[in-house]
Amino acid sequence: MVVVSGRANSYSFDVATGADHGHFSQCLCLNLTCSEVALHAESLNGVDDAHVFISSGENVRLPCNNDLHDCKSTTWSYNRHSAPIELITLGIKKKDIERHERLSLGSDCSLNIQNIIKEDYGSYICRLYVNGQKQGTDSRVYLHVLYVSSSSSQTEISAGSSVTLSCQLYSYSYTGVSCDDWIRSEGIQLFWVNQAGVKLTISDSRYQISAPGHCIITLTTTLLNEDDNREWRCEVTHRNQVKNSVTYTVKSS
Repeated sequence: MVVVSGRANSYSFDVATGADHGHFSQCLCLNLTCSEVALHAESLNGVDDAHVFISSGENVRLPCNNDLHDCKSTTWSYNRHSAPIELITLGIKKKDIERHERLSLGSDCSLNIQNIIKEDYGSYICRLYVNGQKQGTDSRVYLHVLYVSSSSSQTEISAGSSVTLSCQLYSYSYTGVSCDDWIRSEGIQLFWVNQAGVKLTISDSRYQISAPGHCIITLTTTLLNEDDNREWRCEVTHRNQVKNSVTYTVKSS
């Protein structure tokens, strides 16, 4: 097994800006910090499979095994429960696809995707052609996207109000099984942790932790005045190793 790691860009943006509620005015901010993006590759039936865990908003590079020293033979296609869609054909980017502006081909023929959204999850295949004939081993990358959302609207962020954070892993597996079945068999888990990195559990009376399925976990809590700048982070782990995370921060204004 080959393990490759990298680091994508990180950025932050406001999800909601709270209105003034006396001395307590808060907004719930989403800080997308990019942890190590891990690629787990193994050869299976003539295809090199890799799994990438990424957060929405990040940039990602998907590797291609290309020994031909140029990308004119490279074709990238995408599949998610439907017929494959070509993104790159013989080194040329398709312009009639919805997200073509976010795609680019690297000098090593890797596929670069900017500003990942949750709908980008799925299977990506790099294939080489010479004189119309397929060459070598396909490179297949399964892109899994971690996404966090809040139940609170702009006017609901205030001391004493309840907020629910939902963390979901959008995942597609090569076996074609459901997300729940796949991540359970692969030892993938979702957790909420506090800013000290301590895992939050159902035994903590302040938080309600719920996992309707293996691919989603929610945190519900009532905001306190002292929650200014408090962080809660959703982590995705693979065999007890953190692969990516999304952090929510409460800020007063």
